[in-house]
Amino acid sequence: MTDSPDVTDLRAPRDGLVPVIDRIQPLLAWCEAADTAPEEPVSVDAERASSYRYSSRAYLVQLRTESAGTALVDPLAFTMPTTLQTLLGAREWVLHAAGQDLPSLAELGLRPAALFDTELAARLLGMERVGLGAVVEDTLRLRLAKEHSAADWSRRPLPEGWLSYAALDVEVLVEVRDVLLERLHEAGKEDWARQEFEHERTKEHGPTRSSSWRGLHGLGALRSARQLAAAREMWTRRDEIAGGEDLSPHRVIKDRDLVAAAKEAPRGREAFDRALPAKLRRKDVWWQAARSGLELPAAHLPERSERSYPPPHKLWSKKYPEVAERYQLVRTAVGERAEDLEMPAENLLQPSLLRQWVWEHEQAPPEAEIGAQLAELGARPWQVEQSAPVIHRALTEQG
Repeated sequence: MTDSPDVTDLRAPRDGLVPVIDRIQPLLAWCEAADTAPEEPVSVDAERASSYRYSSRAYLVQLRTESAGTALVDPLAFTMPTTLQTLLGAREWVLHAAGQDLPSLAELGLRPAALFDTELAARLLGMERVGLGAVVEDTLRLRLAKEHSAADWSRRPLPEGWLSYAALDVEVLVEVRDVLLERLHEAGKEDWARQEFEHERTKEHGPTRSSSWRGLHGLGALRSARQLAAAREMWTRRDEIAGGEDLSPHRVIKDRDLVAAAKEAPRGREAFDRALPAKLRRKDVWWQAARSGLELPAAHLPERSERSYPPPHKLWSKKYPEVAERYQLVRTAVGERAEDLEMPAENLLQPSLLRQWVWEHEQAPPEAEIGAQLAELGARPWQVEQSAPVIHRALTEQG
């Protein structure tokens, strides 16, 4: 990021760094101060340790209102009090990339009454960079200190520099919200944003980690069913160890090492061990897991690729050329409409949703039916309004 004379560095909280709240009483005092202005939105953020821990739990929760100031809450120290849950449950939350934090905050019993996602707002406005630092700089001409996003937040005590970084994440969120809200209003996108925020607030969030061994990086290097079976059993054992010890799976054994060993497993123990890092060699746990996969009856071996619905779109051009042609037509049409609206195509209509619709419809139904079908698949009303006409036009003109 280049220096700009009209951008001011914000390296530390304006009112100084507050101490971490690791006792109930200071948190209740913050709630009492926040409750004096119940109409104020609350800035919210959470720090996890996904690169270090198996769980997706929050290891620090940052809160801020204009009346109460900033609170840095240690969720390991106590159960979140009902007072806080009730207070936050009646407020609009302002978050950046809300989908990353809402699941871990819900685990603490913290759920918003309404939501404003500054990252999602930036996407709908077509901003080129949507990271928090870039959005703050664009809207407020402030440059935040951003150095500790990948830190191990499960550490105790947390270093002061980390805490300053964490406090800055909520320092100006409401100010950013106000600017983005005005821009959304001017662009005629405020209602669209509200629909997106409500969808984000109410949707069910899936697992933060891959729940399938098929998510292993490099799995395509395995050609035989028995290699795949060895990898599957090793992945399962790794997941058990990681969950039991609350370690990120790659800290137990990295994907590339697991796949390399599974590839050599059919050749025997020596070849298997040579494919592992020295510190993991001769550990029976991995060979036993791999061997249990190798010894499975043929009927229980995994297939080369997982059956999915619809089939992976990368295969359409070869196996389903007519579907691929329809998909290219509607994808181009949706992309052009997104350009007109100055937003990414994936925010106008999710690619997976569009692919499923194309797969299920050989002919172009009336425009109203297309809209109803998109809505049934999960498209929001504004997305239906903007997408259905261009999809119908693309298919009928081609026909």
